[in-house]
Amino acid sequence: MTTIAPRPSPASPAEAPASTLGPIRQTYATAETFPPVARAYTQVSQAAKELGLLRRAPVFYALVGTALTIALAGCVAGFVLLGHSWFQLLIAAALGVVLTQVAFLAHEAAHRQILSSGRANDRLARILAAGVVGISYAWWDSKHSRHHANPNRVGKDPDIEVDTVSFLTEDAAQARGIRRLITRRQGWLFFPLLTLEGLNLHALGLRHLFSRQPVKGRGVELALIGARFAIVAGALFVFLPVGMAFAFLGVQLAVFGVYMGASFAPNHKGMPIIAEGARLDFFSKQVRTSRNIRGGWWATALLGGLNYQVEHHLFPSMARPHLSKVRVVVHAFCETHDVPYTETSLWRSYAIVIDYLNRVGLAARDPFDCPMVGQYRRA
Repeated sequence: MTTIAPRPSPASPAEAPASTLGPIRQTYATAETFPPVARAYTQVSQAAKELGLLRRAPVFYALVGTALTIALAGCVAGFVLLGHSWFQLLIAAALGVVLTQVAFLAHEAAHRQILSSGRANDRLARILAAGVVGISYAWWDSKHSRHHANPNRVGKDPDIEVDTVSFLTEDAAQARGIRRLITRRQGWLFFPLLTLEGLNLHALGLRHLFSRQPVKGRGVELALIGARFAIVAGALFVFLPVGMAFAFLGVQLAVFGVYMGASFAPNHKGMPIIAEGARLDFFSKQVRTSRNIRGGWWATALLGGLNYQVEHHLFPSMARPHLSKVRVVVHAFCETHDVPYTETSLWRSYAIVIDYLNRVGLAARDPFDCPMVGQYRRA
């Protein structure tokens, strides 16, 4: 089992526009960088079908759903029993973890992994995302679908668009004001910033639902999110002192944001970025831009199956228990056809993400900074 680190890809300036500000220059992968692999996906998917790995796993998801229901009930019971105690913050942290696991389940339902029909999966995903977690399923589904179609592609993958953090050097170079200050050290600030990601996810979803664009299920989601907010806020501010209620809410959102961000960050950050106009075959663009996390069953439980990111991108509707099995097929195919297959430890992936973001963030610094100094800063 090898770990193949992504290498800078040669590209012409026309194919891979990049910022010249700062001590680094980012290049983008093109069709020449990633030569197509003939009939790759057809062969791998046929093997997966013959092994029965495309079937549903109803027993597994019934067990996961039962476990999460018990966990939520435990959080509620703990909240009631503790009363006016600062130990409530432990319940808040536990709730943040459980809600992240529910979000993983909503993610799988959205990918048609759980139930037999697409409509039933959509309903389940909407109930879990909006009614339990409190984020808009319609917003997330639109964003995530575009990501799956074009992972790490400039101009098409919303996950690399600039937000507070810049993932491309030209975005970092254009940062101004407080965002520029953050961008300069965004690698080191990445995990602290994730404490605000939970709040950000709720806000982005609501902004989408209140926008003027057509939104499928807008009324249902607003009703679900409104009912959830009333129940949660009512419980907190009726049964707890105001300060403790706000502290509970802050801890829950912080844990949720960090857990969600730390689960999704290793998947593609620091992997090759594809030029906007590059035309790549499905297998190459999905495998070469994705990173797996080693760890087996514990990583699968911790990350909700996201540790098999390569396989998830190749087979987005595949049930979680089958991803480890199809990994053997995909890994063997990549070795045979000399296709880079990236897999590393969870902690190493975080180091890669931090280093990548710091290197991108160099473009937000003074363009007259000495490049050699910048290199020593990263050493």
